[in-house]
Amino acid sequence: MITDVDGTYSIDAKPDDKLVFSYIGMENQTIEIKNKTRIDVVMAEKTDELEEVTVVAFGKQKKESVISSIETVRVDNLRVPSSNLTTSFAGRLAGMISYQTSGEPGQDNADFFIRGVASFGTGKVNPLILIDNIEMSANDLSRLHPDDIASFSILKDATATALYGARAANGVILVTTKEGREGNIKVSFRIENAFSSPTKKIKMADPILYMKIANEAAKTRNPLASDIYSLEKIENTILGTNPMVYPATDWMDMLFKNMTMNQKVNLNISGGGKVAQY
Repeated sequence: MITDVDGTYSIDAKPDDKLVFSYIGMENQTIEIKNKTRIDVVMAEKTDELEEVTVVAFGKQKKESVISSIETVRVDNLRVPSSNLTTSFAGRLAGMISYQTSGEPGQDNADFFIRGVASFGTGKVNPLILIDNIEMSANDLSRLHPDDIASFSILKDATATALYGARAANGVILVTTKEGREGNIKVSFRIENAFSSPTKKIKMADPILYMKIANEAAKTRNPLASDIYSLEKIENTILGTNPMVYPATDWMDMLFKNMTMNQKVNLNISGGGKVAQY
């Protein structure tokens, strides 16, 4: 039912019933009737509706009141089958240029720029990264798990970044992590399996063909040059005389799998009371 203009209402209910009060933009409240004949409720605004507010330097503002270029990204769009958060930026965030130069474990961070580079010289050209209002590096951001993020915003233009000073000339990335809220304990569990395989397997030359072609290439550049690999080495490699002395190792087959599996498990417990949240 709906109250009148003054907020008064009347409803028939039993003493063991519960009343649920709700309104758009307000927190739901559940109140037990017991022996009460009059129940007055003061609604409280929702503070966690991130889709309707934008995180800025001095708190939060309604999207309608923000005229600068700020993009709030849905956390679901950042979930990719990778342990590195920065690899999920490419093609998902408007105005952000992202590229990955290495897949080496521990060195696989993607380099990213917001609307290009606005600084010159040898100074910092990467965006200012703030996680819970504390400046962090790209390494800290790359290892942040998407399930721990409550909101993710990108400040792009001069109006949005003015409050951060010159350090924000190349844009600002604002990340707010999840925090506990007053109420009952909440437990969430998510498990994810991902399968990865090369899109195309490159056919490599075998060691014998490689040695022959290397000798031919050396002769092409300098007809008087000596062979890089001796005829004895090539013939013994073909015969397999001594694999320790004349090896013919297929390194691609030894080092790489045709397919691999990635598994991620996330357990989240939150809650709290009036004194502390967890």
